[in-house]
Order: sequence, then structure tokens, then C-alpha cells
Amino acid sequence: MNPDLPPLGETIRRHKLSAVKALGQHFLLDANLTARIARAAGPLDACSVIEIGPGPGGLTRALLLAGARHVTAIERDRRAVAALEELAASFPGRLTIVEGDALEIDAASLAPPPRKIVANLPYNIATPLLIGWLENIAAYQSLTLMFQKEVAQRLVAPPGGKDYGRLSVMTQWAAEARLLFDISAKAFTPPPKVTSTLVEIVPRATPRGDCNRVDLERVVAAAFGQRRKMLRAALKTLRIDTNLLLENAGIEPTERAENLSVEQFAALARAYAAIIRPGASPRTR
Repeated sequence: MNPDLPPLGETIRRHKLSAVKALGQHFLLDANLTARIARAAGPLDACSVIEIGPGPGGLTRALLLAGARHVTAIERDRRAVAALEELAASFPGRLTIVEGDALEIDAASLAPPPRKIVANLPYNIATPLLIGWLENIAAYQSLTLMFQKEVAQRLVAPPGGKDYGRLSVMTQWAAEARLLFDISAKAFTPPPKVTSTLVEIVPRATPRGDCNRVDLERVVAAAFGQRRKMLRAALKTLRIDTNLLLENAGIEPTERAENLSVEQFAALARAYAAIIRPGASPRTR
């Protein structure tokens, strides 16, 4: 049986939860929409759900009402923590509130597997949060995350376009990303200046290309650091013989970063590792 919960608007007024711009807060209060997001995350009754920046708890309610076994909510706004504690009392033993900065917290350490992250991410920290989770993506069953639309498009962008870049390669190497649906700015309080998009990110059983993630990050950062230049020039920041690097990876020196597939970047990472750490295996180089 669902508990009798006060309207979110009442909770916001009682706790004086006006949105704080510095925290990137845009509250999602539409119960039908938060329920749709919870459903998009798939079955929740057999997993631990981690939520980032729950604010007054609109999505938190939806996750709990959708049957989440347990929700761990990370919130740095002390005013919101008080509101969430009231919600926890309505769902005994199913909601844990962690007060702190999500950028400084190892989310996977907070809950047992299988784990899912479901969150309306604060725009100002969404990308660094995702990059951090990608480093340990195998710890999660899935990530269902809301980004501003232009960031979401980068996650799924194919080679050859302006949206394809570092975030595209690192996401697609480790996981499969899929755009679910857009959310109008009017759905939020206060409304942001951009449309939002819900994205599903599911870890791959094996990455797209056998290479070390750190090596991949280095070559991708160098290649896109000067994306208008040919690779033979852009990769000079790696301080190795770029002609040898490209030759060993089987890539033309005149190519540009935006035209390389994820697998080609993995080949570059393996060639890079072979030059700087000869004799080591691809994953340990």
C-alpha cells in the first residue's frame, strides 16, 4: 500500500526549498513524468538504486512507488536532506540519505549489487559525474540519467559529425548509450534554458577494442584537443613519434579525430602503449 504523501509543493514551501542556481537545481515536480522516468529504468525491485541530487524528492518518490528495493539518495543541500528524511519515514528501511558532494563519493560503495543509478543530474556536474562512473561502469547494471539535450547527443554521436568527441568515444567504448525521450524545460521549476533528454547507459560485456582505458583517454584527449588538425599534428602532444604511432595503428596520418571509429581509437591506444611500455600486455600497458 502506498503511503499518504504530502504534495511536493507543500514540502518545498515547508522546507523553503527555492532552487539554488549554484547547485544546478531544477526541480521536477510532475508525478506522471517522474513515474515515466522510474519505469524507463526497468525493474527496480531486485536492485539497489542510487539517485544523485534528489532535491525535494520528486523522482525519489517515483522510484520508491515503482517498487525499488532500496534507494540511496546523495544530496548536498541540507534543506533538501530534511525533506528527504520525512520521505524516508514513509518508506521504512527503503531510503538512505547520504549528505555530501556526489563528485567526491564513490557511489558504488554505498549499496550492494546489482546497482542502478537513476538521476535528474545537476547540469553543472553531469559530465564529470558520468566520466567518473564510466571508469567503474561494470559496477552498475545500468545508468538512467537526464542530461541537457546537447550533451545527450554527444553520448550517442557516430563518427563524422560535430557532436562526436571525447565523451562519445569514452562512453561508447565502455557502454551502449540510447536516447529515451526529451523533457521540455517547462516541466522543471525553475525552467532551465535548454531541453533535457533521458539517456540509458548499459555496460558492455567487453569494451569495443582491447586496450587500457587510461591509454585510450590519453590518445582521445590528444586527438580531439586540436580536432581541426590532421592526426599527425594533433597527436604531437603525446610527445612520441606520431608517424610511428599512426603506422602501427594502421591509420592514415592525414585523418582527423572526428572520423575515427571507437575501434580505431582503441588501436591507437594499443599502439601508444606498445611504444611507451614495450612488452606489456594491452590491458596493463
